[in-house]
Amino acid sequence: MNMAADDGTGIIIPVWSEVIVGTISFALLCFVLMKFVFPKMEEMYRQRADAIEGGIRRAEEAQAEANQLLEEYKQKMAEARSEAASIRDEARAEAIAAKDEILAEAREESSRIIAAGNESLAASRQQLMTELRSEVGDIAVDLAGRIVGESLADEARRAGTVDRFLTELDDSQAAGAR
Repeated sequence: MNMAADDGTGIIIPVWSEVIVGTISFALLCFVLMKFVFPKMEEMYRQRADAIEGGIRRAEEAQAEANQLLEEYKQKMAEARSEAASIRDEARAEAIAAKDEILAEAREESSRIIAAGNESLAASRQQLMTELRSEVGDIAVDLAGRIVGESLADEARRAGTVDRFLTELDDSQAAGAR
């Protein structure tokens, strides 16, 4: 061993015993790595890959569920808008119907009030005409009595002169109005 150290060949060419010990150590190291370390690493790699794939799958499922919920939300919103529009249209139709009903009642009440007023006016007019006839007849008889110089009130009432005169006067006014 000394010789080899003296000529310098021991540095380049290793000693056989060291090569055998190195090879056995390397083989033992490879055996330990392949038997215990690599399977553990492979298992950890598989678990991590499964976790990543599971996470991706869960994320895809969550995304699909979110999309489904979004579609349901959009559908419910569309239904709510449609329902709101129908309620609004129904309320508008009810308001128009109520307005028409109130207007009809108001027109009916107005017509009734006008008819009652016309009846009252006609009755008042008839009463005034009767009173005026009586007064005009009395005044005419009194005037004729003054002109003639004697009392004609009883005789004129019996004969109906005043009534005839006023009837003729009414008829001539009615004919003139036409």
